[in-house]
Amino acid sequence: MARFVFITGGVVSSLGKGLASAALGALLQARGFSVRLRKLDPYLNVDPGTMSPFEHGEVFVTDDGAETDLDLGHYERFTGVPATKTDSISSGRIYTTVLEKERRGDYLGKTIQVIPHVTN
Repeated sequence: MARFVFITGGVVSSLGKGLASAALGALLQARGFSVRLRKLDPYLNVDPGTMSPFEHGEVFVTDDGAETDLDLGHYERFTGVPATKTDSISSGRIYTTVLEKERRGDYLGKTIQVIPHVTN
C-alpha cells in the first residue's frame, strides 16, 4: 500500500522545506522505504528556467533536460534517486497541458473550466 507524506509551508521561500523533505526522504530510505520526491509549485510559469535567479534561486537541470527548482537537486543528492521532469509540477505546466488539449479539440468545443478540466 502506498503512503504519502506532504510537507507544506505556504508560499514563503527559504524556510528549508526542500532540504527538510530531502532529509526526511533519506531517513525513510534508511528505514527500508521506497522514496519518490515531487515538487509542486503554485506559480504560473511553466518552469523556473526563465525566472530571475534573484527572485527564485538557481535552476537544477534533470538528466532528461527539465529545468526545475533547486530542491530537486537536493532530493537527488540526498536519496540517490534521479529526478525527472515529472517530479516538478507547476500550475503553469498544468494550465499549458489543459490549453494544448483544448487547441487539439479534446474537449469537443466545451467551455474549459477549472473544475473539472484542471482538477482532473
